[in-house]
Amino acid sequence: MYKVFIVDDEPFIIEGLYDILDWSSFDMEIVSHAGNGQAALNALSAQPVDILITDISMPFMNGLDLIREARQLQPDIKVIILSGFNEFEYLKEGMQLGIENYLLKPINVEELESTLRNTASKLDHALSPQTDDAYGVQILKDNILHRWLTGQIAATEFEERAQFLNLSLDAPDVAVAILRTKGEASGMFERVEDMLKDKSYVNIFHDIDGDIVIVANMHAGEDEKKKFMECLQALSAALCETHPAVLIGAGSLMRGIHHAPASYQEAKKALQYVMIYPNLKVIDHAILEKGGSSASSFSIDWKEYAKLILSRNAELLAERIRVDFEQHRDGVTPAELQNIALEVVIRFKMELEGIKHSDESAIYQRGLRLVLDSGTFDELVQALQQVGTETIQSLLQDLKNPIVNQVLQHIDKHYAEELSLKLLGAHYHLHPVYLGQLFHKETGETFAEYINKYRIERAKEQLRNSNLKVHEIARSVGYWETGYFYKQFRKYVGISPTDFKVFG
Repeated sequence: MYKVFIVDDEPFIIEGLYDILDWSSFDMEIVSHAGNGQAALNALSAQPVDILITDISMPFMNGLDLIREARQLQPDIKVIILSGFNEFEYLKEGMQLGIENYLLKPINVEELESTLRNTASKLDHALSPQTDDAYGVQILKDNILHRWLTGQIAATEFEERAQFLNLSLDAPDVAVAILRTKGEASGMFERVEDMLKDKSYVNIFHDIDGDIVIVANMHAGEDEKKKFMECLQALSAALCETHPAVLIGAGSLMRGIHHAPASYQEAKKALQYVMIYPNLKVIDHAILEKGGSSASSFSIDWKEYAKLILSRNAELLAERIRVDFEQHRDGVTPAELQNIALEVVIRFKMELEGIKHSDESAIYQRGLRLVLDSGTFDELVQALQQVGTETIQSLLQDLKNPIVNQVLQHIDKHYAEELSLKLLGAHYHLHPVYLGQLFHKETGETFAEYINKYRIERAKEQLRNSNLKVHEIARSVGYWETGYFYKQFRKYVGISPTDFKVFG
């Protein structure tokens, strides 16, 4: 068995890595762990290991320094980096040191499993990290393109990284497609890459969900979009011969490459519509614009729905559904109303899977059937309320402590106010240290991490949708020190709030 050593200053991360996988199925075993780089280095001087899984940011010695020193002791050791920081320089330096992958926290289990399989294969064939430069470049490419398509990188920074990677994005327009498959997908990326190698206008990478993303950079016109769709159809037909579960979602062809993130989101959304169009293997976002879901008189505040789901507030979500549909029931036809309800089910699915990074299709298959079988307005609303409740219940299944659930709802209502474990501990009659341990165990994040991420998400909404100044937004979400707000925003988003307001 290959020996694995884990290094992280968060005990819950180490415990989670022990429990999250059946390591023996990879012919691996965890032989030891450490809470900082120096302790790990001391242990590695006496303990031969095959794989080192390490955090970047740790006390006494950071992960990059640990890798350098560990290579002096054990030159053939394979390294997987864990990090809460989506930083280009970290990734670039890690690649230069010879790593197997750079995984962002919270860890995507499928990506970790795939990385371990690839690492085991290298060990089986005794490949050194320096012999696979193309793999290291692909890690960097995956990271940069994912940050670009999720709005986590400023335009100037992206141009610099794209030039470094020799990415060709010179044409004025862009369309994004996403390829997803269930089951065994070993070698799929390489096969897609080979089939599209003559398409000079295409860039391919993996995103954080494990999907294969195809970015087409073309000149405007229906002929170009038609050519791209024909390319996707041919790709689908070839892949489906051996992988029948392959599905491709396609976003719109958009004027200006800065609209690529919007096309990417459309492609993600298109994939969800396999529940409504089960016979389609390539789903073009354009078909989603048909029917009542585009009824101009019916508007839904999706961000408010997402906020209620995140705060696990089933009662308010059910009320919001009824109010929205009551207000618009006389403005659209019954068929349009049903189509809008189907759209709501799909949105719920996207929100839940965006939080859990797992396939929750069963809930929404039932939900679609309930909507389609509804014979009255009240039945339609009740069907949506049931889907909303099941969405939140799915989140609560991972949250066994009722106190933590109350804390989450308290944060949702009072995030702009002073919040601390000391104050909440007094409110719920618990020692703050114990409350912090409960919160971390149930949510997978420290209290401070959760608060900062929640406030930053609210700040992003205001930066997109209001004319308030940055310091005003900072105060409105609970940051009284603008400098600290800038620091936290850059940590979690990757760019400053000022750049986000311009480019986001």
